[in-house]
Amino acid sequence: MKLKYFGHSAFQLTTKNGIKILIDPFLDGNPVSPVKSKDVDAKYIIFTHGHGDHVGDGLKIGKRCNSLFICVNELAEWVKSKGLNAHNMHIGGSHNFEFGRVKFTIAHHGSLSPDNQYTGEASGVLITIEGKTIYHTGDTGLFYDMKLIGEMNPIDYMLLPIGDNYTMGITDAVKAVELANPKTAIPIHYNTFPVINTDPNEFKKRVEGIGKICKILSFGEEIEI
Repeated sequence: MKLKYFGHSAFQLTTKNGIKILIDPFLDGNPVSPVKSKDVDAKYIIFTHGHGDHVGDGLKIGKRCNSLFICVNELAEWVKSKGLNAHNMHIGGSHNFEFGRVKFTIAHHGSLSPDNQYTGEASGVLITIEGKTIYHTGDTGLFYDMKLIGEMNPIDYMLLPIGDNYTMGITDAVKAVELANPKTAIPIHYNTFPVINTDPNEFKKRVEGIGKICKILSFGEEIEI
């Protein structure tokens, strides 16, 4: 399986049999993304919440690719109102798809669509594929239940924000890694805009200081997981 980082919170998962899953595909307006929406496709698109820098170009991609959107109920209904296909879920619920299992978690953040529609609660998401679990926290502040999430769902890769201002900063993100106890932490949601500029190497140093593994992905980098 492959994991590709486009910058901000945008990722692409590609399974061994070639199924592509996008998460929060903010590309065209993303100043650090090396690709544009026309360059990617996906059979599935997962949204963590409705903000424009997360739904991004998802609708455009979904229309072109006839993608199935996976998100919390209110956000799924918003997607359907745009004439697209969605699978409604909610926090605490999980479902098996052809590629693997998806479960939504809490996240402390807001969720308003680009056209100012309420899109339910913000979420994180656990994606289990081919025996590996990826925890994309979405936009969130620190919360103690990250410990419970890690205890109940052994996490291989934790994708978590470090940019501060709108989300956790480095100090809180390091604590989040300590609580969730992933095998590998990957920093996200930083250096897209001046207000969230920070040094991922500082995060890496501090994560390694508590005995954990951190991998910084370059914008556009793809790794095998």
